[in-house]
This record gives sequence, structure tokens and C-alpha cells, in this order.
Amino acid sequence: MDIKETVTARAKRAKAASYAMMRLSTEKKNSALKHIADGLNADREAIKAANKKDIETAGKSGLSAAFIDRLTITDRTMASMIKSLNDVISLPDPVGEVTFETARPNGMKVQRVRMPLGVIGIIFESRPNVCVEASSLTLKSGNCVILRGGSDAINSNVCIGNIIRAAVKKAGLPEGAVEIIETTDREAVNVMLKLKDYIDVIIPRGGKSLVETVAQNSAIPVIYHDAGICHTYVDKGANQVMALKIVLNAKVQRPSTCNAMETLLVHAEAAEKFLPKIEEVFRKAGVEMRADVKAMKYLASAKPAGEADFKTEYNDMIVNIKVVDSIEEAIEHINTYGSHHSDAIVSDSREASDRFTAEVDSAAVFVNASTRLHDGYEFGLGAEMGISNQKLHVRGPMGLKELTSEKYVVKGNGQIRE
Repeated sequence: MDIKETVTARAKRAKAASYAMMRLSTEKKNSALKHIADGLNADREAIKAANKKDIETAGKSGLSAAFIDRLTITDRTMASMIKSLNDVISLPDPVGEVTFETARPNGMKVQRVRMPLGVIGIIFESRPNVCVEASSLTLKSGNCVILRGGSDAINSNVCIGNIIRAAVKKAGLPEGAVEIIETTDREAVNVMLKLKDYIDVIIPRGGKSLVETVAQNSAIPVIYHDAGICHTYVDKGANQVMALKIVLNAKVQRPSTCNAMETLLVHAEAAEKFLPKIEEVFRKAGVEMRADVKAMKYLASAKPAGEADFKTEYNDMIVNIKVVDSIEEAIEHINTYGSHHSDAIVSDSREASDRFTAEVDSAAVFVNASTRLHDGYEFGLGAEMGISNQKLHVRGPMGLKELTSEKYVVKGNGQIRE
């Protein structure tokens, strides 16, 4: 079969399986996740060997250190994937949950009940652990998933995907519950985006060009996992010891992630004391600083920041620094230049914190905590399909409940409309 026939056949199989998935018990779904965890644990050396091939290819291709970091599977990564599966097993099954209930005057009973979305196509880049997170959440929420990873992680994705499919089969789930698109040909993505009769939603998880390609070409509803231009604002009178800790973590703990800080905003009244301290910390960590005119006054080693810098998601050890005269200016800057993803305030003022959380238009806002904590696992969701910074259907980490829709169940005893 050619690419179109292959992708279409797998989407059809997933659609057929999605109706069987709706009626599976929680125990059956948890059994599949347990089999996946056991399979990953048993075949961890094979996974790392496949991943090594991808890393070697990435190195030869001259891909950035940040990119290779997202690609790499370590023993810690393996442990995290297995723990994520066990965490999802322990979470309540959202399918069948009654979210609204009322009795009408005519005796009719109306309920709104959670149900699976159906078939979810996820198109992702570089992170092979997405195979596990996406499969665990879709299966537990009664959905089917079609996984299409990037060419950079093809060996890792195929290896992990085959382990997942074998585990799903062993657990007795319907064929098609998890489908893998193994070709690296980009035509496969174009085909997926047109299969609206078989795929219910598309989730792109990757760089700006991937998201834009999906947005422009999809005939299927899209839940965006978009850019992460994230900010931390240090307010006047903030605890500077705490601020140093939060700002450093937000930038350097893992700069390649979408919830890493790209711009630091500092109130003018805190700048003289705080900026020399953070400059020393950043220099030791190897962070390149780009600053506006006001911040340059306090930063001997910073380069000038231009307009384009404040609109850039670096995913690297680079940070923008800007001094603002008020919290109003900080909020305006974030809403103008940010990507509505993750933004934080460090402040001892309840009034300032409340204003920041009310007026910053982002999927997650943090008070006295690092933006790196914007994560499904950290929020108690077990895992995530990605972080949505759009507003319709879901915003923030996409966990189990976010992978469901709702339907009305109406029960009567002969009622008709007069």
C-alpha cells in the first residue's frame, strides 16, 4: 500500500476500535497500562539501544544540544515513564462521570455524562516519551490514539510503539486502540490531517512550524500545544532569596522545555539590588543575558536586547531581562509578547499577586513558584498530552478529563413534547 492507503487503513482501524473502547471497564484499561509498564521495564535495554541510534543521527545532523536533550532516553527517563503509567492507573476513570443532573417538571431526568473523544491523532517531535504519555492517557480515558512522531526519533518511537501495541494486545484491548505511523515521510501528516471521518481531534506537539502546518492544513479540530514564551516578574519588595531560586530554576533546570522562562521582568525598585545578584548566578550557570536599556545599567555582561528577542522562544541558555516601572507595565508586556503559556510573579504583596493572576492571560499563572512546574504530572494529572494555550475545549495540561467530551443522557417514561 502507498502512504495514503496505509495511514487511512490505520485510521479506519482506530475508528472501529474506538466504539469498543467506550464500553471497556476501568479494570481492563488499567490492565493494559500495567502490561505497558511491564513491557517497558523488560525491554529497557532495547529502547536505549534504539534511542542511541537516534542520538547519533541527531549529532551527525548538527542538531542543537537542547534538541538532543529532548530526544535522549536515560534510566531516569525510563523510570519516569513507568512511574507515569502507574500514576495514571491510580487516577479515577473519567468515563461515565455525571457532571450535571436535574429532574424536569414532567418527570424527565437529564444528565450530562463524560465520554471519550474517540480517535486522537498526536503529531509530535523529538520526545519519544510522548508515545507512553499519550498512550496511557488516551487508553485510560477510553480513546484510541494514532501516534506520528518525527524522523529524529523514529527508532525510539517504533521500538516503544511496538512494546505498547504488544501490551495492548496482551491485555485484550481491541486492535487499533494504539496505532503507530512508522514512516518518516511528511506526506503521512498531510494524509492524517484530512481524515475527518476517522480522526476526531489532532494534537500537534512540537515547534512553531509544526503547529502552523497543522493549523493551516487540518480538516480536523486541533488542540494546540503552542510556543512557550514564558515570563517571571520580580515585584518590588519581593523576597530576593526566593526570587533568585525561582528565576534560576525557571531558566536553567531544563531550558529546552516549553515552560522554561525566556524573559525576566524586574520592578525598577528591586532592580539595583536584584539584577547584579542574578547576573552572577546566570554567569556561573552559563546563561547568555540580553537586556533592555534600563537593565543594562546593572548588568555588566549582558548584550542589548532587541524587539525580536522578546518574541523569541529560545529553548536554550539565553534569557531576556527587562526593567519595568510598575506591575501594570509587567502585565502589559507579558500579554503583548508572551505566548499565553506559563507566567510567574514573585511578590510578598497579596494585592499584586491577585492582580497578576487575574489579568495575565495565560494557561497557568504562578505566584512565588517556578514556571517549570506547569506540567500534568506536577499538577497531579499523572501525565499530559501536552499543554494547551488556546481557550476552547481545554487550557493548560491535557490530562484524563481533558480527553473527554460530554453527552446528555435523558431518561423518561413516555414523555413527549406538546
